[in-house]
Amino acid sequence: MAKRTKGTNIIVWGLLGLLILGLAGFGFDSFGTSMRTIGQVGGRDIDADEYSLALRNEVRAASQRFGQPITMDQAFALGLDRRVLQGLVQRAAFDNEADRIGLSAGDARVQQEVVSQPAFQGLDGSFDRAAYRAALRNAGLTEPGYERQVRDDITRGLLQRAVAGGLQAPDSYVDTLLSYLSERRSFTRLPLTRADMATPLPEPDEATLRAYYDAHPDAFTAPETRNITYAWITPDMLTSEVAVDEAAVQALYDQRADQYQLPERRLVERIIFDTEDAARAAMDRIGPDGAGFDEVVKERGLGLADVDIGDVTLADLGEAGPEIFAASAPAVLGPLPSRFGPAIYRVNGVLPAQVTPIDEVRDDLVAELSASQTRREVDQLTEKVNDLLAGGATLEDVANETKLQLGSIGFQDGMDEGVAAYPEFREAAATISEDDFPEAISLSDGGLIALRLEAIVPPQVRPFEDVTVKVIEAWATEEATKRLTARAEDIITALKNGSSFADLGLEPETVTGITRDGFVEGAAPGVIAAVFAMKEGALRIVTGDAGQIEVQRLDTVMPPDMSDPDVVTLRGDIGDALTQGIAQDAFGYFSDALQQSAGISLNSTAIQAVNALLRGTATGGAPRGGN
Repeated sequence: MAKRTKGTNIIVWGLLGLLILGLAGFGFDSFGTSMRTIGQVGGRDIDADEYSLALRNEVRAASQRFGQPITMDQAFALGLDRRVLQGLVQRAAFDNEADRIGLSAGDARVQQEVVSQPAFQGLDGSFDRAAYRAALRNAGLTEPGYERQVRDDITRGLLQRAVAGGLQAPDSYVDTLLSYLSERRSFTRLPLTRADMATPLPEPDEATLRAYYDAHPDAFTAPETRNITYAWITPDMLTSEVAVDEAAVQALYDQRADQYQLPERRLVERIIFDTEDAARAAMDRIGPDGAGFDEVVKERGLGLADVDIGDVTLADLGEAGPEIFAASAPAVLGPLPSRFGPAIYRVNGVLPAQVTPIDEVRDDLVAELSASQTRREVDQLTEKVNDLLAGGATLEDVANETKLQLGSIGFQDGMDEGVAAYPEFREAAATISEDDFPEAISLSDGGLIALRLEAIVPPQVRPFEDVTVKVIEAWATEEATKRLTARAEDIITALKNGSSFADLGLEPETVTGITRDGFVEGAAPGVIAAVFAMKEGALRIVTGDAGQIEVQRLDTVMPPDMSDPDVVTLRGDIGDALTQGIAQDAFGYFSDALQQSAGISLNSTAIQAVNALLRGTATGGAPRGGN
């Protein structure tokens, strides 16, 4: 069977997702007969109510992604309305094409789709027409209208699969990428260090060092330095001043009782029945050893995940609790009462009570309370600091009148220690000017800081006397690199003339079957990349940091190892990814062609009216119309 593309899944199941969200209380508006549609694609209308619900759905999804509620104004600023509208236009284009070619899903397929939805099923897992009607009524839908939309979804999926299904990435394309990722190479490497030089490096005289210093000013240039005075305070600075009351520690411990005092629990599965007789008949078939429990679950069209109620306490089980907690695991019990009717319970495990004494967590509780108190004190200081700075006080004045501590730093780009460890400080220090007045800035740990720029020292070459040690190191590295490179060139010349490493008295290392993502202990950066840029039998010199020199010879190029299960799996993954990409591209091109051939007509006035209504609803206004 051809795989569905991501786009197919979104379109086929989109309406059902919207319905489920509607059932969760998201709401559904009707815009009245004067504004039923917001546009057309060919002969297919784009429904205003559907646009409203789809946009709300998108806003809710965005809120979940961002971890905070998104307002309608923010949604429009993010372009969520345009994304929703684009999706509805695409759907309408496919619906219009299906109408044009006479494609439609059959009644049996629509029925199968409807009755299989969990939202429309009763406690026994079968289709419940009363639940079906109630769900549609709550979502503002009628049965014929919803079933027509389901038919459209299925039909749209058929059309999409006809377009994108059956496409397959060419084997040559798959194998080319597999070869790039999993091709193996064996090579010989000869690292050269200063110990391999014919003679040690001489001690450089001052004239040599000064000449090197003058020739490489960039290597010894200090970056721009921003001399900054700051006044700051962090919660840690106040910890020693905070006394945590024992009663507060006990209160916090008691508040966390559900975390530190876990009652005895049972791991339980439960099958619910409509009647006591049905439960008793099933219990007779299951038997005292519980051998038939899984079969009864399957017969009812359920999975073990559907009957698993997790780890539960005595109170969670209600009337059935005492008998279940009296049994040893594993055990099958029933029929016993539940909130939903007679039930059979399977106990799979016993979790004993867990009590963590307060002494074991006292230090953590004290630290948490101390941090909370110090943060509150810093928060109180913020208003006072802002008032002082607004009144013209200097940072020195602030330090004298509050608990803030005065400090200074020569800040340079790349610093990340001390006060520069705070990103808020680094951002402010990099942008502050001498004309800026100090202002209070909150730090990520709850601290507070205010800055003043004293001066900007431009980049300048450090005096020779201050960097003499670095000059010696840099000169030695460059000189060693020159000598080792010359040595490597002589070795390569000898190898090309027929000598072997052994003939030259050298003991290289052989690396076998390495791939592009491989690692060679002690190798200079770039060694693996260099190997995969070579031709078989080639020789080359690789230069690394700190004067590392390496002679390489590529010995063998080997194809991917198809006997390796990981490589076989990788080939399948590559083929699946390429096929999906091709299918998505085909779907996109076909969708664009349908929209162009059918013609798109959007009613901007109606769209703006719906958007205005949604804005009003989001801010507490009452939507127009009713159901």
